[in-house]
Amino acid sequence: MDSGFYASCAGLRAQSQALEVAAHNLANLSTGGFRGQQPSFQSLLALNRPAASNVLNLAVNNFGVLEGSHLDLTAGNLQTTGNPLDFGIEGDGFFAIQTARGTRYTRNGSFRVDRGGQLVTASGDAVLGDNRAPIRLPSGAVSVSADGTISVNSAVAGKIRLVEFVPGTNLVSEGDTLLRAPDGSEQSPRQTSVRQGTLESSNVNSVSAVMTLIQVQREAEMMQRALSLFHSEFNRIAANDVPRV
Repeated sequence: MDSGFYASCAGLRAQSQALEVAAHNLANLSTGGFRGQQPSFQSLLALNRPAASNVLNLAVNNFGVLEGSHLDLTAGNLQTTGNPLDFGIEGDGFFAIQTARGTRYTRNGSFRVDRGGQLVTASGDAVLGDNRAPIRLPSGAVSVSADGTISVNSAVAGKIRLVEFVPGTNLVSEGDTLLRAPDGSEQSPRQTSVRQGTLESSNVNSVSAVMTLIQVQREAEMMQRALSLFHSEFNRIAANDVPRV
């Protein structure tokens, strides 16, 4: 019975964590360049005795816990905005952004020019050029070529730093659309191009996100009911059976 109690407790904790991931995905349906996260689970063997190899023991004592989550790097759709400072990416590349925590990467190309003439993100972080320095733009009409070269009034003003990562690189989400990558893992773009006046949508499917949220909620409620039943049974045993011993 104690195994069932702990299994229910572990299951409830795992589903609660999965619920947070699902809610986070749903909350960012309209966030440009957002990459959804998918939870992954692992089994935790409660018993470490030879008897645990029995099929029944394994079924009872393997507790499901949340191993973590991984990013879904599937590209979103490019949507036309007409804003000359909105940049969408075609291919697998990312924009390099300078933040207070160091260089981070994003697919969200919703940029603006601050009072100092610096190209920045919506949150004020500097967009890096291919020389790894922030990009500064003079006033005038901005145009961007497919390789990220920025021209103002037909004069070249800089080039956006675009990077790619080999498949399997451990990219870690830091909230919103910023990603952290291992040092030295970025590579020069090979199949990445920029489209001016467009933004990439979130890659989270709205219908799938809602269905996942409902499913996780139901599983969490089921684990909660199981936990309540085991708790009630423990109380019954404590009240009725233990005094007889």
